[in-house]
Amino acid sequence: MPITGKRYLDYSSFIKSTFGERVQKISIDIGFSCPNRDDSKGYGGCTYCNNNSFNPEYCVSTQPITEQLQEGIRRFSKKYKTQHYFAYFQAYTNTYADLESLKNMYEEALRVPKVIGLVIGTRPDCISEEIIEYLSFLSKRTYISLEFGVESTLNRTLKNVNRCHAFEDTKAAFNLCKNKGVHLGAHLILGLPGETKEALLNHAVEISKLPIDTIKLHHLQIVKQSVMASQFKKNPDMFNLFTSERYIEFISEFIGLLRPDIIIERFISETPLDLLIAPKWNGLKNFEVVAKIDKELSKRNTWQGKNYRQP
Repeated sequence: MPITGKRYLDYSSFIKSTFGERVQKISIDIGFSCPNRDDSKGYGGCTYCNNNSFNPEYCVSTQPITEQLQEGIRRFSKKYKTQHYFAYFQAYTNTYADLESLKNMYEEALRVPKVIGLVIGTRPDCISEEIIEYLSFLSKRTYISLEFGVESTLNRTLKNVNRCHAFEDTKAAFNLCKNKGVHLGAHLILGLPGETKEALLNHAVEISKLPIDTIKLHHLQIVKQSVMASQFKKNPDMFNLFTSERYIEFISEFIGLLRPDIIIERFISETPLDLLIAPKWNGLKNFEVVAKIDKELSKRNTWQGKNYRQP
């Protein structure tokens, strides 16, 4: 069983043990696109996606990176007295540019006072050997985290949600990036259309085979101005959305199958209520869901990796 005080490896404990303090992510939007939006692979983007559902209001892609970070730091510094920050390249695909452009952006972020690392969100099909070698070079002097949107380990699901890449691309990307000094993260959406409980639990098995350090999980949410919003309106029966109770029970099983050394960064994502169509969990906040998961794990006497089987 993990020794962090919880029944799983939690991200907050990892950050505090690594840096000796709380480190806040500052999201920035630099106007990137995605290959399934600009018609290089597809168009329309992922069917579940509306980036406004997770972009803070201070993220304005027309503002310079430095200004976005300084505004974010001003806001968070009112809440926390002493703190350092990660520049979080979050919106869309943040390695989807030529290397020189990426270097300029990443280096600008690292020049902002109190920024001690980068967190870069991207897709498995938008990484190259030259980009990962550059990030490996940066990791020798600062913290670098590379987060890949995996979303599902099933190719039929990836096709249905218009990801325009396969799970084989995910495996290839992680293998390219392993042992480079870069902290590797994966993101999964639980409850995408057509996935049975057995298939969802198997995501834990398959994701555990990848050389990842961190995982982000969240339940499927239908948000306004997404393709899924139209699909949900026309055919709600194609979705089997989690209730909060069922999700907490499911996550307790999922954690038991997960490799025990993977750090769990989050369990849910909180979409702003003015953008959220379904499911609505009576205003449950992230910390409340985490507390319920902790309680369920204790009740079941289970923990991360209890049922993990090494391949």
